[in-house]
Amino acid sequence: MKRLLILAAPMAIGLAACSQNAQTETAEAGNAIAADTAATTRNAVSDVDAATDQAFGSAERSLDNAGDRLDNAADRAGAAIDTRADRAGAAITNGADRAADATGNTLERAGRSLKD
Repeated sequence: MKRLLILAAPMAIGLAACSQNAQTETAEAGNAIAADTAATTRNAVSDVDAATDQAFGSAERSLDNAGDRLDNAADRAGAAIDTRADRAGAAITNGADRAADATGNTLERAGRSLKD
């Protein structure tokens, strides 16, 4: 029994020392894992922020471009309406002038007929 004790004592001391060493290494590994996790999380947040900014910038540019296209289309439509309105006004004026001339000519002929 004494022999067993003599053999077991150094093993117990070795296990105790190993256990303390293992605890220290485990704690260091845990700290390293926590630091890596924190760094990964920070990087992920930065990546998400950058992607969000890029998406918002792209959406803003798309909306600006759409607004510019709508402005241009409205300008072209306004110009076309103005051109057509000008042509319609000229046609009405020409028609009114021809009608006035025709009325005047008719009245002149009527006056001559009455005179004769």
